[in-house]
Amino acid sequence: MIALRSLRKVYRIHEKDAGLAGSLRAFWRRRYHDLVAVDDVSFELSAGEMVGFLGPNGAGKTTTLKLLAGLLHPSGGEVSVAGFEPRRRQRAFLRSITLVMGHKQQLSWDLAASDTFLVNQAIYEIPDPVYHERLGELTEMLGLHGLLRKQVRKLSLGERMKCELAAALLHRPKVLFLDEPTIGLDVAMQHQVRRFVADYNERHGATVMLTSHNMGDVTALAERVLVIDRGRLVFDGDLLALVEQRAPERRLHVTFSEPIGARSLEEACRPATVRSAKGVQAELSVPRGAVAQVVGALMASFTVVDLVTKEVPVEEVVAELVVGKRPSSGAARA
Repeated sequence: MIALRSLRKVYRIHEKDAGLAGSLRAFWRRRYHDLVAVDDVSFELSAGEMVGFLGPNGAGKTTTLKLLAGLLHPSGGEVSVAGFEPRRRQRAFLRSITLVMGHKQQLSWDLAASDTFLVNQAIYEIPDPVYHERLGELTEMLGLHGLLRKQVRKLSLGERMKCELAAALLHRPKVLFLDEPTIGLDVAMQHQVRRFVADYNERHGATVMLTSHNMGDVTALAERVLVIDRGRLVFDGDLLALVEQRAPERRLHVTFSEPIGARSLEEACRPATVRSAKGVQAELSVPRGAVAQVVGALMASFTVVDLVTKEVPVEEVVAELVVGKRPSSGAARA
């Protein structure tokens, strides 16, 4: 459904010194430098696949989504989405995709959401019976009852995001590009949006490419992740495999009946490393193969009230990955 081969995007950036003198010099002689936003990126997504697209700020994630949506033209390489070349912006291509950006909106601020829906119906030439059927389905899935006739300005952030998703999906696209769809939402609303995306994917077999700094979105929706850093793809694979590969230890959160010092824990629980020990609470890093040994040592040496074993947070794994894989080619951020 989506195929990228050696995709590259380079911006030509104008440089100007500060002040009037700098403006005058720039008027007569302009200086430029190249900013590499996407650098030799290749991957493929199958129909119906949901993939997380991760990376630090400025890594090139949004630029890549805009290239896939045809909003930007690539500087090199090839890209295909649903059998189309995005840069050509053919009508059939536009009917097959949608791009939702959590920090931007398409709803008209002073109108009711239903008015924007009618505009989209006209743009995509959706017949009335089909439009009402899809609107009813989306209203039910997203819980939009009572929201459609309100001015957008009077909706909460979560209510607006749900209406944004409905407006973006009225034409029932085959490919969804979601850029930070839960940004700024509370925990309950994040859960609703994730559940909706998962239900939509299952019901209609849509291909979903999700960009988010909220790892809860990614772990809830995607088994496969792509990690990009400074324009380069540094990981493509299973999310659990990424955690096991980059974090060969697990975390033990222990509650004791009485305060235990860090030195006593280290002596009793080798090869574990004590990350923190405060009062009756302690956190240890334990090699995966030594978890049973360390738990046994804890139970034998101390009075344990509670013990929880957890994976290293995905946020830490991704952060370690991009810090340790900085490319040396001079690729810049976008």
